[in-house]
Amino acid sequence: MDQDSAKQAVGRRAAELVKDGMRVGLGTGSTVRWTVLALGERKPDVVCVATSRQTEELASGAGLRLVSPDEAGALDVAIDGADEIDPGWNLVKGGGGALTREKVVAQMAARFVVVADESKLVTELGGFGLPLEVLPFAPGVVSDRVLALGATTVTRREAASDNGNLLLDAAFGRIPDPAALAARLAGIPGLVEHGLFLADCVSDVLVAGESGVRELVR
Repeated sequence: MDQDSAKQAVGRRAAELVKDGMRVGLGTGSTVRWTVLALGERKPDVVCVATSRQTEELASGAGLRLVSPDEAGALDVAIDGADEIDPGWNLVKGGGGALTREKVVAQMAARFVVVADESKLVTELGGFGLPLEVLPFAPGVVSDRVLALGATTVTRREAASDNGNLLLDAAFGRIPDPAALAARLAGIPGLVEHGLFLADCVSDVLVAGESGVRELVR
């Protein structure tokens, strides 16, 4: 199974978790795209909250009903991808730039399901880099504080987030203690959100590879 086939397989498998009457969070990225398309084919009686304009357009085109987070209030399940998954189920997310909305939706859900191909499994977070969303007011000040926490470089993306903020990528190399780094990043004024999603918000991890789709055990 090549990577594209793996993404399709696990994305479609996750769609099977969605039942009539549910309130569903839809993530952003190439794997969750297949979840959205599968739901569009089946059209269950659900309402959905999208984590990005990209997903909104895809879900709307697939015939799914979309509501705002405030209208939904809470979610039965949210399905999203990841850029890295460590053995304890800590995640790096935000490669697609939707990390803040993704974190809001994940925290709204009673069940947060992560879908990925096996290439996203790592022994330790950090190789991908860490996405950050930052206010346009003082990105240099924020970058300096991130560097002081151990990042070797902080680079700025050309595209802004859907929220109109700047997107940065910090290279830490290794993140042996995701919880500690997450707490330090959360204390930086002007840093809206970081791409560390800690394991306590993750309910299930589905991965696909040569042997098909499997559910990880923490």
